Amino acid sequence: MTTPANPPRDAGARRGDGESGEPAGPPARQRSDSARIDRPPQGSRPRLCLRPSFVGSRTRTSGEGDDPATGVLCGQPSPVYRGGYSARPLRVDDPGELIAAVPAMVGFYPSRSLVVAVLGPAEPGASPAIAAVLRFDLAAEGGRRRLAASFAALIGQICAAERATEVLAVIVDDRAGRPARKAQRGARSGAAGRALIGALAERLGSGGIRIGGAWAVAAIEEGRPWWSLFDRSGGGSVPDPSASTVALAHVLDGRPILRSRSELTDRVAVDAALCAEVGAQLDSAVAVARDRFARAVRHDELPGYRRRSLEHVLWQVANIESGALLTAPEIAEIVAALRDRVVRDAMFALAAGDHAAAAERLWLTLARGSSGSDRAEFAALLGYSAYLRGDGPFAGIALEAALDADPSNAMAILLETALRAGMRPEQLRRLARSGYATAAWLGVDLGPMIR
Repeated sequence: MTTPANPPRDAGARRGDGESGEPAGPPARQRSDSARIDRPPQGSRPRLCLRPSFVGSRTRTSGEGDDPATGVLCGQPSPVYRGGYSARPLRVDDPGELIAAVPAMVGFYPSRSLVVAVLGPAEPGASPAIAAVLRFDLAAEGGRRRLAASFAALIGQICAAERATEVLAVIVDDRAGRPARKAQRGARSGAAGRALIGALAERLGSGGIRIGGAWAVAAIEEGRPWWSLFDRSGGGSVPDPSASTVALAHVLDGRPILRSRSELTDRVAVDAALCAEVGAQLDSAVAVARDRFARAVRHDELPGYRRRSLEHVLWQVANIESGALLTAPEIAEIVAALRDRVVRDAMFALAAGDHAAAAERLWLTLARGSSGSDRAEFAALLGYSAYLRGDGPFAGIALEAALDADPSNAMAILLETALRAGMRPEQLRRLARSGYATAAWLGVDLGPMIR
């Protein structure tokens, strides 16, 4: 197994599992750092090649009344960071290794899911890159054909964005049974999975997209049998997922692989006790901020007021970076400061700077300790930060929290739309640049933009 030569220094993209950005596909430099699949000679076993910077993914899950197609996770390679990995690929010998790599590619161990890897177009002399990874919820209501139609619509949308004509599919379902070598009448032989893949292949085929390989497994655990959904004789055992080459790259990038999606939702859940403590301080903090704002307007010193507010928030980010825990009055004061849209807009720049990790911890604290439109704004900041560093599952969860708190939050809607459309993290830098420009207009230098 090849290991990354230079792990990145800065390790740190649901209501839809999403913001507009710069159009077109990624440049060749980013593409060369994606996961790759080497096409085998005729008759040989497929050989997969995954590049170590494949760490990004994005999510959406269906809510009540949603189309089943919205139960999807979409993932992509993260941007190239300063001090990034070597371009040497991580090799995977068979589909079992690909299955073992799925948790690292989506950020958690999926269950009752269809995972689809979209293969981007090959560059001259190179193998096609995995351009995106999508996870669909197989627990969604609907018959096989309805699910296949809705899944195919989203896969087709991502394939169109990536100019892709081929995908790979993995079904993870504890209800599935490995098919017998010879089908027996009445036997549970994994027919449902094969039927879904067949219906999906039919739908995708009409749009010029082929399924290059499809496999199934009851659970992604070491020693579990996997089998081909195209060939009854094809199969094997899943190697240790925690020891996969992609998992190694994921962990070295500073991102744990969670056991389930619920662990992500728990991270952004409202902390009722903290919310009550902050709420008790908020009216006073808002009154002080409103009085200072009014005084600044009267004396024509509004830019100075906003600069001081921005500097105060940045000071608290530095406190968090040094290990400090914020008190409820301090959190309330930050909430009041960030109700000024100009100051809040400058905060998006932090996702692209040296202090992105500390800023993200602040947004998480604020999101858990607030409610309503405040929680929506902070969860959107959190989602953007996660999106930009390539952590799509967490970005999706944060955006879902934002839209649950305030369904009309414009930034969360914009980011969700980008996430569902498969927009790459690097295409969202425009928002960070706008934050830098706002800070500069207020006279604050936020340092270099590193991602």
